[in-house]
Amino acid sequence: MSTTRTYRTCPLCEATCGLAIDIADGEERTVRGVRGDEADPFSRGYLCPKAYGLKALHEDPDRLRAPLVRGKDGELHEASWDEAFGVALGRLGELKAKHGADSIAVYLGNPSAHSLDAMVYGQVLLRALGSKQRYSASSADQLPKMVTAALMFGGGLTVPVPDLDRTQRLMIFGANPLASNGSLMTAPDVKGRLDGIRARGGRIVVVDPRRSETAARADEHVAIRPGGDAAMLLAMVQVLFDEGLVRLGACDGRVRGLDEVRAVTARFTPERVAARTGVDAATIRRLAREHAAAESAACYGRIGTTCQEFGTLASWAVDLVNVLTGNLDRAGGAMFTTPAVMTGRWRRRSDARFGRFTSRVKGLPEMFGELPVATLADEIEGDDDARVRGLITIAGNPLVSAPGAGRLAKAFAALEFRVAVDPYVNATTRLADVILPPPSALERAHYDVALYQLAVRNVARFSAPTFAPAAGQPAEWEILLALAKGLMGMAAAPLAMADDLVVRELVSRELADMAEAGERVPVDAAGAVLALGERRGPARVVDALLRLGPYGDGFGARPDGLTLDRLVGEHPHGIDLGPLAPRLPGILRTGSQQIELAPALVLDDVPRLERALDAAPPEMVLIGRRDLRSNNSWMHNLVPLIKGPARCTLRVHPDDATRLGLVDGGGARVTSKAGEVVAPVEVSDELRPGVVSLPHGFGHDLPGVRMDVARAHAGVNVNIVSDEGFVDVPSGNAAFNGVPVTVAPA
Repeated sequence: MSTTRTYRTCPLCEATCGLAIDIADGEERTVRGVRGDEADPFSRGYLCPKAYGLKALHEDPDRLRAPLVRGKDGELHEASWDEAFGVALGRLGELKAKHGADSIAVYLGNPSAHSLDAMVYGQVLLRALGSKQRYSASSADQLPKMVTAALMFGGGLTVPVPDLDRTQRLMIFGANPLASNGSLMTAPDVKGRLDGIRARGGRIVVVDPRRSETAARADEHVAIRPGGDAAMLLAMVQVLFDEGLVRLGACDGRVRGLDEVRAVTARFTPERVAARTGVDAATIRRLAREHAAAESAACYGRIGTTCQEFGTLASWAVDLVNVLTGNLDRAGGAMFTTPAVMTGRWRRRSDARFGRFTSRVKGLPEMFGELPVATLADEIEGDDDARVRGLITIAGNPLVSAPGAGRLAKAFAALEFRVAVDPYVNATTRLADVILPPPSALERAHYDVALYQLAVRNVARFSAPTFAPAAGQPAEWEILLALAKGLMGMAAAPLAMADDLVVRELVSRELADMAEAGERVPVDAAGAVLALGERRGPARVVDALLRLGPYGDGFGARPDGLTLDRLVGEHPHGIDLGPLAPRLPGILRTGSQQIELAPALVLDDVPRLERALDAAPPEMVLIGRRDLRSNNSWMHNLVPLIKGPARCTLRVHPDDATRLGLVDGGGARVTSKAGEVVAPVEVSDELRPGVVSLPHGFGHDLPGVRMDVARAHAGVNVNIVSDEGFVDVPSGNAAFNGVPVTVAPA
């Protein structure tokens, strides 16, 4: 049978690799092969094993092709789309009318960031519901970095990324990009890019409790104690001030709070933090000096710095190092991407507001309109009228990914009604009353709205669906918009009418921002919508934002600029828009239009870190880890991504294994304040003594889970022992790394 080659971006992680996909001609809808697209200007033919999972995902018999509705027998049964929407909107409407919008919580999972439909229309659903009970994977992932970026620079995704292709020195804290493919740093072929640093005479230093895949290839690995990153980074800043090594470079004249930072960090000498960090004072001083002396350098931190008890301080300190060594906003340093598509480009004031409301039980402040997922169980439990009674999950599996999973599962089971937009019956959706499955990834258009804002090079690529959706299958954006208009009392209104309202409002807001910024507005909202033509859904939104973006045609104002038609027609493999370029001061959206080096929210948490310096560390702590073949829990149901040796093992240092009586291949009981699990032991000297490691995303053997491959590789759920009370205090982000545990033979 003949085949046709199509091209698209891989949507399975943050790397955004270009793929060449061979599909069978005719009616088979079959993928014959997947390989890297050598013409992609960003990934240049690279792809990781996850890309092969796209074929398995599309063909997976466990992936839902029709809605499920819970019947009177208590079981989930296939239903028509009309029936499923009717039940979902009927019950959600009843809860909202009787108990208010805040009686319904919404959780957006990590895959939402990899879905164009969910990125655009998920926000429409949130606004239609009007609930303050909003949660997402952000508060189990990168929230501290978003908070400090907003406070320092004025935007939640205004995150400096390492200029990997030009830097001479890269210092990595708590990140393993060879496994993650980059995170809050969109960078396909990270291995090749890191090898490029060394090939041009540069140096890579990895600071991590584990000798990870990235650390093993680095020039130097520093085995820090989990949770010590903030203290070590602040000690490096102290050295910069003390030895006269501060150089502001492009930030000179554009910072506020320099004296406050000097005063605060003076209390964090390398000698004082050595015991807490597990890194001797001489090493800390040397790393600070070498970083300051490098021709160009970038400091980068990720999960190890954000998902810990001092995540906000560590995230802040990473950027302090970049600013104070003169490496922010310069080639080879930490720079800001200039994306082709983004909202709020012309806005001059930050839209980040914190603490506008608090959680009902613990009084935790909202961040970016969300509450921390660590308090979701609190908001469900109890008998008072204000409790959460209903839940909508979108592409999320919080009973595997959120802290305190045991308690959270009991809370979910007690809810009055649950709706899931998800392709699988997993640990969370098995409890749903209605499941609305989106089409497969190959049946959707794709553009990385969020990830291209964090790319190490300015690029753009739009992917049309590889296959048309099956007959009767609504697109994901149509599912989300149908729920949204139903919750607004517009269930009978045509979907096209609601979609027109979405686009008109978005375009109007962007044009208003342009006018407020003093820019010439090339078209009015009605004219812009008319010029966008007959497209529907997120493709029309991408076209609008492309045209109003920095490379766009401005709806005719710049005839040679980008439009979606031009991007697709002239650049089917994507377009390279050039290396990262300096963006100061124009990118700043703080009230002062300066880089705020000493935000009060951050400085207020410094005394907590100081107290920790003098406290005795736990005898044993738990950290997570990542595998290149995994990003989200549903990938464990795909044979190409889960086959091979068991990955859900408890890695233990040989000295700890001997001391605790653990043997390789035997069992270990891991106990924390939150719960306990039993996992197989893997003795490994890659960990520093006193640290054990379990990967995330496992625990698929629960009753009702309909994922046969995942159940055969069930593993244990590390978040049974993650403590929902163990959080980064300023942001409320869950602290998965450094969890105090006891370990004993099982």
